[in-house]
Amino acid sequence: MADQLKTPGLDNGFQAAHADLLLSSFAKVTGRPLLDGADAEALYRAPFPVLSHSTDADPILTYGNLAAQDLWEMGWDQLIAMPSRLTAEPAHRGQRDAMFAEMRAKGFISNYAGVRISASGKRFEILNAVIWPLLGPDGRKLGEAATFKDYVFL
Repeated sequence: MADQLKTPGLDNGFQAAHADLLLSSFAKVTGRPLLDGADAEALYRAPFPVLSHSTDADPILTYGNLAAQDLWEMGWDQLIAMPSRLTAEPAHRGQRDAMFAEMRAKGFISNYAGVRISASGKRFEILNAVIWPLLGPDGRKLGEAATFKDYVFL
């Protein structure tokens, strides 16, 4: 039951179109799959966080799988309404901005580390994060995404 409260809706196939964008963009820019044999539900239930945000001037989160929701301690509706800058404390937002600038210059990065904060104030450092652009079929940038398997609570 708690899992159902966190899902982006079974009726939309676990955000199937956006999940396909996440998976295809990751493979396109890195040359490897984000998750072997993945579909939208597998990505949503992956044991590691996957997040994305919009291309707005102050980007809003557009996706956060269950692992991301658990780590940031918020459900789907709360997560996707949040400006992505709020995933980090004010003191760490400059480093976060520099990381995105580096990713935009290089195409993607795969070794990012940075401090983040959950809804309840728990601080954690993400390690070896991969940050990549979300690219439509025409190559147009539709957002940016991040995933990581390693993190430590501070």
